[in-house]
Amino acid sequence: MNSLKLPDDAILIPIDMQQAFDAAPWPPRWNDRVDENGLTLLAAWRAAKRPIIHVRHDSVEEGSTLRPDRPGNAFRPGFEPQVDEPLVTKSVNAAFIGTDLDLRLRRLGAETVVLFGISTDMCVSTSVRVGANIGYRVILVEDACDCFDLADGASGVVPARDVHRAHVATLRAEFASVVTTGEVLAALRGAEAA
Repeated sequence: MNSLKLPDDAILIPIDMQQAFDAAPWPPRWNDRVDENGLTLLAAWRAAKRPIIHVRHDSVEEGSTLRPDRPGNAFRPGFEPQVDEPLVTKSVNAAFIGTDLDLRLRRLGAETVVLFGISTDMCVSTSVRVGANIGYRVILVEDACDCFDLADGASGVVPARDVHRAHVATLRAEFASVVTTGEVLAALRGAEAA
């Protein structure tokens, strides 16, 4: 039985669902369902007429594939904000740092944020941690996140799936409720039925 409850003030925040992550120099990713699950969340959230705030990484680093003047900065197909959905741009790993995301959420009266995106161990994790530390109830949709194989500094590689698993475990222990796409869909259906 699904115990997830989504208050009316819950805001969906997709993080860095951008095209750059599909090509070099980015290492291999593990979650081949990240787009499917993310698009499912967006469609259900929109159907429920709930607010969405999109986050995009606009890198200021020379040569980054996420710079605004590079094709990789563009949203992955289907993840573009719709007309009434605001966009927050950032240049660091946390969606709350150097942006007006916190102000936007407070003006909406939001206390709960539902996050997903790329990558689990970097911008998603950092945003979850900061969001929790400044007082939001954070819900992480772990199967709508993805991350990359990670060099371990000792000539080895930590597989992306293991990186994801470790970060989700840490976030669950201290910073967020961790759920699946299916649990969010069930909670949305339950809220509509109530």
